[in-house]
Amino acid sequence: MIISRKGAHCVPMATIKLIIPVLAVFLGIFLILTIVFAALFGVERNKSGSSPTTSTASPSLTTSTNPSVITTTQAPSVNNICLTPYCVKAANYLLQSIDTEAEPCENFFEFACGTWLKKNRIPDDAGSVDTFNGLRNQLDANVVDILTSPIPSDLNGTQAVINARRLYASCVNEAALATDGERALLDVVNNELGGWPILQGSSWNEGAFNLTYLMSKLREYNQNVLFGFGTSTDDKNSSINYIRLYQSDLALEQRSNYMNTNFSNAYTRLIRDIAKAFTNDTTMIDSDAKDIFDFEKNISVHHWTPAEQRARQNETVRTIMGNLTQMLNVNFNFTTYIQEMYASSNVPLNDSDVISVSELDFIRNVSAILDEASPRVMQNYIVWRFIMNRLSDLPKRIRNIREPFDEVFRGTIAQRPRSITCGNMVNNYMGFAVSKIYIKQYFDESARDQSMEMIKNIRSTFIEMLTNSSWMDDISKNRSIEKALAIDEKIGYPEYLGSTNMTELENMYKEYVFTSSHINNLLKVLQIKSNESLRTLRDSVDRKAWGSSPPTTVNAFYSPSKNQISFPGAILQSPFFDKDAPKYLNYGGIGVVIGHEITHGFDDSGRQFDKDGNRVSWWTPATIDKFTDRKKCIVDQYSNYTVTQINRTLNGNQTQGENIADNGGIKESFYAYQKWAAMNGQSDRKLPGLEAYSHEQLFFMNYGQIWCSKMTDANALNRILTGVHSPGEFRIRGPTSNFDEFDRAFGCTPGQGNSQNPKCSVW
Repeated sequence: MIISRKGAHCVPMATIKLIIPVLAVFLGIFLILTIVFAALFGVERNKSGSSPTTSTASPSLTTSTNPSVITTTQAPSVNNICLTPYCVKAANYLLQSIDTEAEPCENFFEFACGTWLKKNRIPDDAGSVDTFNGLRNQLDANVVDILTSPIPSDLNGTQAVINARRLYASCVNEAALATDGERALLDVVNNELGGWPILQGSSWNEGAFNLTYLMSKLREYNQNVLFGFGTSTDDKNSSINYIRLYQSDLALEQRSNYMNTNFSNAYTRLIRDIAKAFTNDTTMIDSDAKDIFDFEKNISVHHWTPAEQRARQNETVRTIMGNLTQMLNVNFNFTTYIQEMYASSNVPLNDSDVISVSELDFIRNVSAILDEASPRVMQNYIVWRFIMNRLSDLPKRIRNIREPFDEVFRGTIAQRPRSITCGNMVNNYMGFAVSKIYIKQYFDESARDQSMEMIKNIRSTFIEMLTNSSWMDDISKNRSIEKALAIDEKIGYPEYLGSTNMTELENMYKEYVFTSSHINNLLKVLQIKSNESLRTLRDSVDRKAWGSSPPTTVNAFYSPSKNQISFPGAILQSPFFDKDAPKYLNYGGIGVVIGHEITHGFDDSGRQFDKDGNRVSWWTPATIDKFTDRKKCIVDQYSNYTVTQINRTLNGNQTQGENIADNGGIKESFYAYQKWAAMNGQSDRKLPGLEAYSHEQLFFMNYGQIWCSKMTDANALNRILTGVHSPGEFRIRGPTSNFDEFDRAFGCTPGQGNSQNPKCSVW
């Protein structure tokens, strides 16, 4: 995956009322020429800053086994400038991003993003702004349009589409929510979950408390509180599924946040204020809210961080259901809990069913906390987490109560428009129904063919890098080449969405039948999702099937169990990709993403899975030792990066997998572009206003532009504590500083600000 969160700019133009058709033609031509000449004028602005370096003869800084680099720098000429509408647009967004006053060899982030940083502000309803925000904002608008515009005539009777629209309509109906929303949710709380004691004061009856029953009811609504479990692909046999038991999430996400006074106070206040909004009996609200927080803080002490989860994978215990109780050795009956939940989905469990237990220390320690906790505290906390996760589905007066907490914890000062929130919700639960229309209206089919060709070229380049690797022994090298050749790729959308046959889509969503009540619709969706997960336990795994993310996703993925890379349709757009873009832009955009996902198969986690998706030892110990040494260089490098706005360093252990993928991806795509350029007679033309930059420099400039970003302080802290991706600045600086060919392209001296010396290299 390339992102956890992430614009291109368009230049506004005055609307001109045309008098006659002939004048319209001439005026249109005039406007296009005006844009072109304006972009051409940008070269003069570039000259006023630091001159771009076009040196291509600087020596390689280290002995390299990578593919040879072919220089593509050419002297500017009129015939060598691309003046197509897309090239003008691309030139515009690059010119509005780069800062020619900055020195690329000193800080490439400042050079690639300096002007972008000055011109962009963080939206009130977001904790950050970056290139992906533009893509996601466009996708959000497209999804809302799909869910509100008339259904295409050929899909008029498609129930999946009809019910997706019905779910959206119920979500945006604020009047109905205000009338029915709170009551419907509290009916579930009181009639199914045993009530929320904080609302009932001393009248709540703790004698009826049953922890296993409460946890089971919450799991029916796809809610994992305290402990999570579900169905997953068996990591030892990727053709079948098994059961996983693991720690659940925390409301404040990371244990260190419970030591932050501002976060703690804001969270406790949120619990208290939500409770007060539901009742006039406030006698025990303050004390109960404090008890809820203290209970969760106590749990958080044992919660594993992402870095610990990555470092302690070998502590995962594989056992069978018949031995689970003895292995865990705790009072809470996990065996009964899990058996009852699968039985409710018509999947009876056997003693021989395999279960994988992660974060075992957390499970045992929290089980001990439960032994000592009062029924009131446990009931209050577990029901609170259910309500907290449903706040966005409640009336506006309840949603507004969350704003002060979000301002403190996430740095946002406004809610997203309701239409966008509801569109995201429908896309999350019924994304393939939404995608059925999306790919017809917004996806360019040529993107699939061009992307497939790029994958072929980049995979070939990576295999060449493996072949030339000096640190792998032949056994590990040959097995790695076999794995690279076996990588399956999915681009754009699954084939059935492009078919006129609706059977598969309709079967996927046959249970998704909705009414006008949003809360009831939402609770039904959650029950369906829970059952879908549990019901798959006995299913065989189709390793060639499209994954769970719909085409309406701005991201890309690598699946270790499938050895599969996937690129949903929504990411195959500018600035990552355009069918009319010069190849140096596409390779500097989606090409690097392709390389990134391929490299995930060989990072610190992916390298533990063989070509068939099984977690086995398939490298020799000697190669593993050398890999460990090389990745330590990456870990140490990124651990020394500081986010200056909050004066906190990154956690290089936590982000190492993504950093390895970033560093490998940029190399693979760059070398693949060089091979393409050599085979196609340097056919790429330059961009207007940027003629002084070589193709190689423009490759890196587009790469940098896609990671331009700004964060609020709260968001920056959260990214450092919980994120597995480095912030955008370091996704630019890290990979470019480790790449000899970046130094060559910009004429950088080893050891200069943006040139790591010695360089870190895994791939």
